[in-house]
Amino acid sequence: MVLQRLRKYASLLLLFTLIGCNKTDWNENFKEKEKSPFGNYIIYNEAENLFKDQEVFLLKENIYDYLAFNSDFDSTKTHNYVAIKHSGYKLTNTGVTELLSFVSKGNNVFLAFNSFKDSLKKSLKFTTNNLDKNVYAVNDLKKLKGTFELNNKSFSKTSFSFDRNIRRNYFLQYDENTTSVLGTFAVDGEKVPNFIKIHHGKGAFYLHIQPISFTNYYLLNDKEAYAANVFSYLPNAAVIWDPQIKSSKYEDKKEDDSNVFKFFLEHPTLKWFLFVSIIGVLLFMLFNARRKQRPIPVIEPLKNSTVAFTQTIANLYLKEQDHKNLVDKKIAYFLEKVRSKYLLDTTNLNSDFIEKLASKSGNELQKTKYLVNTIITLNKKPECIEEELIVLHKMIENFLK
Repeated sequence: MVLQRLRKYASLLLLFTLIGCNKTDWNENFKEKEKSPFGNYIIYNEAENLFKDQEVFLLKENIYDYLAFNSDFDSTKTHNYVAIKHSGYKLTNTGVTELLSFVSKGNNVFLAFNSFKDSLKKSLKFTTNNLDKNVYAVNDLKKLKGTFELNNKSFSKTSFSFDRNIRRNYFLQYDENTTSVLGTFAVDGEKVPNFIKIHHGKGAFYLHIQPISFTNYYLLNDKEAYAANVFSYLPNAAVIWDPQIKSSKYEDKKEDDSNVFKFFLEHPTLKWFLFVSIIGVLLFMLFNARRKQRPIPVIEPLKNSTVAFTQTIANLYLKEQDHKNLVDKKIAYFLEKVRSKYLLDTTNLNSDFIEKLASKSGNELQKTKYLVNTIITLNKKPECIEEELIVLHKMIENFLK
């Protein structure tokens, strides 16, 4: 019944995708409201059927805040906590501690992440290995394929082939006394764990290291049975589904930031060195309070008014409805920005220029290539329409943010 509903839901979403006019977004976002290939729209909206007869609650605050401070949380009931994200970066170290306590009391946690926090790894005694951690580009991810297997022979189908975005990511080490391997992944001819269960107190952690397998794309491509089989391991209990859209209100400390002063104070020798250095600096400032020479005046360099001039002329053409001239001015404005901000030569808009621009601006290579090709195309056209002007304007504004 669940698989039939998933197939029906997938067919409807596929229809909407086919008739849609927007360009397909192949970025991995794992968002519950996203209908793009790698969003979690289907899996979340079918959660009530996957967890039949169980309440599914969409979390609207940080899990640490909810468990520790929300009076509506009923700690007398058993719950399943579910999060499917790239890395779960909204989960703080304090949140990990709260989850460990949550599970030890008899609850269960399902995490499907590409990477797990070090504090969670240390607490549950496991390590991971990602052979494709440096692969980010959409075209490169598209080439990554893999075959998953579930170890439960009672399933009608236990082997599933995935055709893209499957990183060679797996669990490397774990405590065999507390850990059960529920699923494997073929890497270089060897089966390695990608889905494990770690017992902790009265409950358990269910950890999956390939969250991509639960996205819209694979549920649209006959992999709904895999998702249903994976979630069938969780016991019957109310579900807390976490989209991880909120940071903690109560945990303000930024993690993974090394506190230099704390490190110095923890070591007696370094602590005295710190105190002596501070006293030395204060004495130096005291005896050198007066200037030894007159201040050197700052000579402001001549301002480049090319950009302001270009914008003014562009506004004049806008009033005259001369879209072609306005497109040319927008292009000139953008290229001037590139020259001044990124120090790039814009004489030849070739592939080498595109790669350098993407690298220096921090934008995706595909997005940069699409913008430059649009500029080249519009530059060659004798006339332009208003829609082309609007599209170019939006692309440039988004690129320069």
